[in-house]
Amino acid sequence: MANPPVAARPVAPRPVAPRPVAPRRSLFTKYFCALFAAVVAPLLIAGGSEAWFGFHDQRARLNDLLDAEARLAALKIHDFIEGIREQLAWTVQFPLSENTGDRHRLDALSLLRQAPAVISLSLVDAAGKERLFVSRIGLNRVGSNEDHSAMPAVLGARSDGIWFGPVTFQYGSEPFMTIAIAGNRSTVGVAVAEVNLKFIWEEISGIKVGRTGEAFVLDQPGRLVAHPDISLVLRADETANQPLRALRDAILLTGPGQAATGQDLAGQTVLAAMAQIPGMDWSVIVKQSLAEAYRPIYVALWRTAALLVAGAVIAAMLAYWLTQRMVGPIRVLEDGVARIGAGQFDHRINLATGDEFERLATRFNAMADELSVSQERSERISRLKRFLAPQVAELVDRIGDDRVLDGRRVEVVVVFCDLRGFTAFSTGAESESILGVLREYYDALERAVSAHEATLINFAGDGAMVLLNAPVPCSDPALRAIRMAIDMQTNVQELLTGWRVLDPRLGFGVGLAMGPATVGQIGSEGRLDYTAIGSVVNLASRLCDNAEDAEILVDRVAAAEAGSSMTLVELRARALKGFDRPVPVFTPMARSSVASGPPQPADAETSNRPAMF
Repeated sequence: MANPPVAARPVAPRPVAPRPVAPRRSLFTKYFCALFAAVVAPLLIAGGSEAWFGFHDQRARLNDLLDAEARLAALKIHDFIEGIREQLAWTVQFPLSENTGDRHRLDALSLLRQAPAVISLSLVDAAGKERLFVSRIGLNRVGSNEDHSAMPAVLGARSDGIWFGPVTFQYGSEPFMTIAIAGNRSTVGVAVAEVNLKFIWEEISGIKVGRTGEAFVLDQPGRLVAHPDISLVLRADETANQPLRALRDAILLTGPGQAATGQDLAGQTVLAAMAQIPGMDWSVIVKQSLAEAYRPIYVALWRTAALLVAGAVIAAMLAYWLTQRMVGPIRVLEDGVARIGAGQFDHRINLATGDEFERLATRFNAMADELSVSQERSERISRLKRFLAPQVAELVDRIGDDRVLDGRRVEVVVVFCDLRGFTAFSTGAESESILGVLREYYDALERAVSAHEATLINFAGDGAMVLLNAPVPCSDPALRAIRMAIDMQTNVQELLTGWRVLDPRLGFGVGLAMGPATVGQIGSEGRLDYTAIGSVVNLASRLCDNAEDAEILVDRVAAAEAGSSMTLVELRARALKGFDRPVPVFTPMARSSVASGPPQPADAETSNRPAMF
């Protein structure tokens, strides 16, 4: 009912209240409610009721049909096994002895002719000795007297009169089963036959339900014993037969005489019923595809669909009216997505529809923000990598402060290393060999540098320069540098074992020194490099030049800074280019003793020997 007119109750002027925000309704709700209320609901109710009752009627009929076929198939297979049992019973009517050997041999050969499924027959006397063995695929034996008294087949037949063995696959393909039957007296003995189960295929292949329905047999472990496609049986692929075992389990859960749905080997959904074979742990399963089984229901649904098509004309008019209200937001979204896709990450999509369109526009705007941040970071790293070493560029981006690259005076440890004899090697070697050696060499150095969180300044041919304690400070830089040098030697010496086949003169030396240096970005406007300048750089370079293969040379400052954490051996002072006086040098003791034996005093005669890695 309308509210009373405001003029009837004069009041003081008030600010206009903001318009209430309409509750959000999803696009699906708007679209579905209009169609459902106008046309679809009555038709769905009528069609659904028809499909519901038709489904239950058809399901009951199929259940009875498949169950009857499964029981019939089980009976046929039982008759097949029973026929073999009767044939075997003829062979154990009389006791086995030397005098009756010919008679039993004729009975056994007659059995093989009359029962093609029997592959071999063994007659065991009352004492458990094999008297006769005949086979289609092996040599016959007469009077072998092999002791079979402990065989499961003999024991089972004597205990129960007849024994069915498990299904096995000879040579991993054809299915076989052992059947043993005892005579009517304990003195007669036992007949043990190997039966080829592929002959059951003749019985199974004759069962048809509709156009696609068929039957198959599984033994107790779930192996395929018989199937219209005999190749599936001969393959004996237990993994491929898993859908059939799952189908059997589904039928067992529904209860006796009830059909269940599942998947067949082709992945089709089927309806199946099962019957057990009397006296055996075998299951006969008859199945039919749901597509064929429910075809009458589908016909009824098609009739309902025709009515729905007629109603769809009315629904289309409603849909057209709703679509007109959707065109505007969709065009805004299309234009916004096109701009964001073109790289205009600052563009924002403004929609206030209160449904999925507004939420989608919000998601697109959030995505544009993330893409903008990601693009800025990628461009920042790309710009830094144009002027800096890659690891320094990543470091600057992670810290987020370019001032770490500004020039400053700091205590650093400088490490130089290079390959000995590489120039001579590269002169005579193939380019592929040279590039392969350098690739492995650089990888080995980078692993050691990364493990000790150092900064790889550059590679120069077969040499490399590494910096510690700059641009980011680190604890115990001298000790860290020595340990890194040891890892470098370990990695490269392992590679040299193979490289020396190419050139025995190849080696690897390392030199490191600690002291103050000026670090920062150095270069021209078009190219900047992060590096260090100072006498400590020259000293480390000269120590590297003076180091022999497998040798690590450490200056006095770095050795003193390492302290007791690393045992170092002082070597004879070295005369280095650019230095007026001989420079004291040290080498790690653990590595020195590997090749050079116990360390010697610096003033001894043996101090001329280089400390080897």
